[in-house]
Amino acid sequence: MRRLANCLSAGLIALFFAAFLGGSLAVSVPGTAVAQSAPTGGDGSGGDGGGSGGEEGGAPSEALALQSLLNVLQDDAAREELVTQLEAILEEDGQTEGQGDGEAAEGSGAEGDGLAAVIDQPASLGAQIAELTQSVAETALDQVNSVLRSFSSSDNVFSGLDGGELEVLLDALRTLFIIIAITIAVYVGLRMIFVPIFRRMGARAEESSMLRTLLIYLGSAALDILIVVLAWAIGYAVTLLAVGEYGQMGFRQALYLNAFLLVELTKVAVRMIVAPAAGGLRLLNVSDGGAQRLYRILNVVVSVLGYGQLLIVPIVNRNVSFAAGAGVSALLALLVLLYLVIAVVRYRKPVADWLARRLASRAFHDETEQSASDAVPDRMKPGGILGSFIRLWHWFMLFYLFVMFVVIMTRPAEVVSAALAGSGKIAAAILVGSLIVGAFGRASKDGLPLPDSLTERLPLLENRVNSVAPKILTILRLLVAFGVLVYTINVIGLVGIAGWLSSDRGLAFSGAVVSVAFILVFAAGLWLALNAWIDYRLDVSHGKPPTSREKTLLTLFRNAATIALIILTLMFALSEIGINIGPLLASAGVLGLAIGFGAQKMVQDIITGVFIQLDNAMNVGDVVTVGGTTGTVEKLTIRSVSLRALDGTYHIIPFSSLDMVSNYMREFAYTVTDMGIAYREDIDEAKTAMHDAFATLQDSEQGADIIGDLEWFGVNSLGDSAVVLRTRIKTQPGSQWGIGRAYNELLKKLFDERGIEIPFPHQTLFFGENKEGSTQVLRLRDVGADEDRAEARRSRSGGGSDEATKHPTSDAPPDADLGPEAGENG
Repeated sequence: MRRLANCLSAGLIALFFAAFLGGSLAVSVPGTAVAQSAPTGGDGSGGDGGGSGGEEGGAPSEALALQSLLNVLQDDAAREELVTQLEAILEEDGQTEGQGDGEAAEGSGAEGDGLAAVIDQPASLGAQIAELTQSVAETALDQVNSVLRSFSSSDNVFSGLDGGELEVLLDALRTLFIIIAITIAVYVGLRMIFVPIFRRMGARAEESSMLRTLLIYLGSAALDILIVVLAWAIGYAVTLLAVGEYGQMGFRQALYLNAFLLVELTKVAVRMIVAPAAGGLRLLNVSDGGAQRLYRILNVVVSVLGYGQLLIVPIVNRNVSFAAGAGVSALLALLVLLYLVIAVVRYRKPVADWLARRLASRAFHDETEQSASDAVPDRMKPGGILGSFIRLWHWFMLFYLFVMFVVIMTRPAEVVSAALAGSGKIAAAILVGSLIVGAFGRASKDGLPLPDSLTERLPLLENRVNSVAPKILTILRLLVAFGVLVYTINVIGLVGIAGWLSSDRGLAFSGAVVSVAFILVFAAGLWLALNAWIDYRLDVSHGKPPTSREKTLLTLFRNAATIALIILTLMFALSEIGINIGPLLASAGVLGLAIGFGAQKMVQDIITGVFIQLDNAMNVGDVVTVGGTTGTVEKLTIRSVSLRALDGTYHIIPFSSLDMVSNYMREFAYTVTDMGIAYREDIDEAKTAMHDAFATLQDSEQGADIIGDLEWFGVNSLGDSAVVLRTRIKTQPGSQWGIGRAYNELLKKLFDERGIEIPFPHQTLFFGENKEGSTQVLRLRDVGADEDRAEARRSRSGGGSDEATKHPTSDAPPDADLGPEAGENG
């Protein structure tokens, strides 16, 4: 079945790219963050003081400020960076004062007011772009310099480790062993019980509708969360009732239980995306084996970082020192980085093949049926920059891990945590954006189904919606991708987008975007509603069938309404953006006037088309003759008519070329028959035969279209060889040609039955007469009789040469008159 969501490979590519940029999040933290962090010195007093300060929580702000200043002075790198910043601030202040004195000496009050007026004016677009690029470049350079200065003091990260941390951790493990064993046993037992249920839910989701799949997905997530909460609650109860003093909980037990709850809930979120045990509930389009491997990697990362930061580091901070805790935190982070480096190098080829399958130009098999080792044919692998990125994706990931290594080695624990949190936010945003983009992509490809009841009443609405939906969904996909990109840039800190959006200009921009989006959505809905109503009126299966006039007017109304809606939507959208549409309307009027003078034919087409519709000269479906062309009207616009001729030729005729419209479909029609008979035939007999043929025609299927009796016009003309008799039959409009052909067929059959001759073209030879009334004799020769006589002579003479048969004899001259008498005598 189609899954609830599908993480597109483009989202994963963006994830890697954002992860590559995400390293600059921690790098972009200014040096003052180091000054405000916990001390990294190696003495235990500093750690104790920090811990007591944290426990009291009510120390005056002056004491905190003095403590922060003391921490900066004790740290060599932080002290050097503080001195550098103070010198830079003093230098900028000196330059500002020098510029102010020079301006005061040179300028007057009026000039100062003029300068202030110029400064108050908003900067141009080019100036804003220049300022933005300058700010980004300066920020990047400051970050690089800060990293280079901080990397020189990276040996201080592990200076707080003295070997006593291991003893503290072993003591904590002995203290927490019972509660850890109970919670893990309960959790694993519940998971083993419910894993088959998860698999059945996944199998059922594969065969269910989208709504039912969503309900199953939410139910499985709620069940997974319930398992974690039950294990946590049981561990909490056991700690209060059976471990230590009754009703009391120690510091370490509270740390572990809180860490267990947060870490396992984080794993639940990972399982909601990866779903290693239920393919039908998996949001990522990966195989079962790939999902299990990915979950193992993420499980290790979440467990080490979660339990390390939430349990191990606080215990070390409390029992050893903050410096030792910072060292343990950095050590755990480095272990995670090393594990990720090994995983990236190991699975670089399977991931590249997965990306290639997701971006292959041709359809590949379902990902759930593929293993991670399935290779992609070379003809299906993307090429160009995208193909190069897919092949080299691991280098980008390794570079990101290297950046994180630099952050861990040069920044305090708080900055490292901020970097990891920022990367997690970017990954979550890209994942959500990828799911939305994937859902929009599937909807654009498969179409948007409408309810059966609505489809029955408006059968063309679904096709019309699906003809517009792909374009709208494509725009929405681009907007989602752009939103994710903007959020990523904001989290990284390259540009302060959040601050800009909260400013007056940002609020105006966001308000304009929302207003324009609302206008576009409203216009699209109005257009769909209008077309749905027109389709309903034109549908012959519901209500009264539309007339040709209604079809024509509704078609013209659809075109006119669409044009008007586009113009109004554009005007309102430009007005919301902030563009004054008054000058645009004036310019449009002048442009229309110029077009009217330059395109007089088009204006004539439109004016003539308006009058043709007012006169109801033709409608869609009519058979007309316009401009010397006869055909069926298939389309009418405000400026042209489209005809389909009898031979299938499609003609488009502008109204300006029409001087007359002949319509064969108004109220009634006639079929006129001119029947020729021989001069020797009786006219009354032929008249009776024609009336009998009409009676037979009335009793046939075509009789329903005959609306009058046969009209006898009599002898219409005396031709060269025929007497032409004319009749006329009144019919429904449009059926006159078929009835005429059927009537001609009946006349031919009836005339043949009654022996009435239908003349056909022939010639009579006249040889003329002399005064006595006689004419010249026509001499004929019977070639067959000559051959018979020659054969008889040969038989009597006993043969002869062939030459004798080739020449006439004396008793049979060549010009002999072979009349009837000669034939008989011979």
